[in-house]
Amino acid sequence: MRFLPTAEQREFARTLDGMLGASGTPAVARAWAAGEQKPGRELWARLAATGLFALAVPERYGGSGLLPVELALSFVELGRHAVPGPPAETVAAAAFLERLGEAGAAEVWLPRIAAGEAVVSLCAGGPYALDADAADAVFVIEGGTVRRAEAHGRVQPSLDPTRRLARPLGGGVLAEGPAVTSAAAHAVEIARLVTAAQCLGLGRALLAATVSHVRQRTQFQVAIGSFQAVKHRLADTLIGLEFAQPLVYAAALAVAEGAPSAGREVAAAKVAAGEAGCAAARTALQLHGALGYTDEPDLSLWIRKARPLRDAWGTPADCRARVLAG
Repeated sequence: MRFLPTAEQREFARTLDGMLGASGTPAVARAWAAGEQKPGRELWARLAATGLFALAVPERYGGSGLLPVELALSFVELGRHAVPGPPAETVAAAAFLERLGEAGAAEVWLPRIAAGEAVVSLCAGGPYALDADAADAVFVIEGGTVRRAEAHGRVQPSLDPTRRLARPLGGGVLAEGPAVTSAAAHAVEIARLVTAAQCLGLGRALLAATVSHVRQRTQFQVAIGSFQAVKHRLADTLIGLEFAQPLVYAAALAVAEGAPSAGREVAAAKVAAGEAGCAAARTALQLHGALGYTDEPDLSLWIRKARPLRDAWGTPADCRARVLAG
């Protein structure tokens, strides 16, 4: 099993990192949280131009194939830059539509997803859809049925304001039966994988910001980063992220190879990366002197994402149960 990305994969991740770094994602995230979608849609188009969404769409629909490893590496960068919107839900919807076998819906939506022309949300197992007010389509899976919502309810308050939650309403049944159940399980697996990757990237960003801060912030005329307690806290945070990273990569490889253990490995990666991201958020909050409690500094954009991402597409308890189920 190869845990190191290839040169081409690393270059793609660097391209995304550079593009997102130049895109002013904190301002985009704040606009998205306020319901202003134009900057977010422009960022979406730039992401599509890199080929990101094509990674989730088979070639026959205009994509480059479902490539879980490349998706995982890409979503680490999305987490690192706190990209708003439903990219995880969109790639999960692509995986669902492709696996469902309903040619009509796939022919309509998959080419648009690959080209970045459609923002799609997927609601499976919960009452709320993410960013339903901004999505071009919301697919709702309930048991063995799937429908496309016709409308949505009022946007609900959220711990992370860039995750706009609303209840999907109406819509006729598009498909039902075992094919829906099987496709939904596959979509959840993809959503968990890329969300785990986002948690990893978010944790990396928070740790980097915290290290930079403790090198500059002084107390008793010395940098607080020189204090042993601070070093230990940062080291513990780094260890959590370092342990999570190979689990995320291994899970991506398992999905790519269609391994029977893929579901268990994805769940394990989600637990480890989600908890590591939350630990990085707690460390950042404490060592920044609780700056992240207030909305003014950009640090809060990352801190407020940590717990919702940890719990999205399977809480730690859900994922641990999946691991134990084998």
